[in-house]
Amino acid sequence: MKPSTKDEIKGTAHEVKGKVKETAGKVTNNPNLEAEGNAEKNTGKVEKKVGQIEKVFEK
Repeated sequence: MKPSTKDEIKGTAHEVKGKVKETAGKVTNNPNLEAEGNAEKNTGKVEKKVGQIEKVFEK
């Protein structure tokens, strides 16, 4: 598997995990967990975008 594909997969996983944490933080009224989830979701988006950019330059 190419590194760009791995980055996209890891990015998607981080996005999903972050969304779950963010929602759990909202439900439990825990602002720290909500912020942590939001940060992880954004990290996932960046990682996913990096994988897409790498894929363009591999060709």
